[in-house]
Amino acid sequence: MEQENYGNLIKNLRIKNGLTQDQVAKALGVTPGYISNVENGRTAMSLRILTYYAKLVGCSLDSLIGELEPDYSETALDRALYEAIVKLDTSTKEKLLKTIELWKK
Repeated sequence: MEQENYGNLIKNLRIKNGLTQDQVAKALGVTPGYISNVENGRTAMSLRILTYYAKLVGCSLDSLIGELEPDYSETALDRALYEAIVKLDTSTKEKLLKTIELWKK
């Protein structure tokens, strides 16, 4: 996401929720100047602050940060698959492997 659009999104969500920069800054434990810098595209929020901001304005974190980078998405999918497979019993793993081999054909 472009930082300029990101700043506009942060600002629009703040305004939509009827919050001032001072109120947001106090709720997040940062300065009003920091919020101004974010809204004007001069700085980006840390993940920790973004998480708190999402809760403050009642939206999901992924709606703030946009789509995941394709490389990260693949890594996350691989990890999710691994975590699901590792919990299976041996017989089910063997069946899954045979199914995957059929799909590759």
